[in-house]
Amino acid sequence: MLNLPSQTRVFLAVEPVDLRKQFDGLWAVAQQQLDVDPFGGAFFVFRNRACNRLKILYWDGSGVWVFAKRLEQGTFSWPRAVDGSKVDLTPAALTLLLSGIDLKDGQLRPWYQR
Repeated sequence: MLNLPSQTRVFLAVEPVDLRKQFDGLWAVAQQQLDVDPFGGAFFVFRNRACNRLKILYWDGSGVWVFAKRLEQGTFSWPRAVDGSKVDLTPAALTLLLSGIDLKDGQLRPWYQR
């Protein structure tokens, strides 16, 4: 699990992204569609159309990281943007999202319960 400092910025792309994209493709999406400079040290979170896979892009000052997660069952609870193509999240909200918590009602998604 990711343990992020509270001042870390996290941006979620609202629209699905072709996750066959790697470093350069996701970098271009962050710059052009989300209109945020990836060199700023923020985390950029992208999902596929089925909402069962995601990738996170992060610049650490010396290079680019790409984290990936694929769910074996179920989907992520993806927030909707009020306006624009991105949602600005807190690191704690990203941790909840990755842990199977529905951000709307604060409960585990049915697929996640063991």
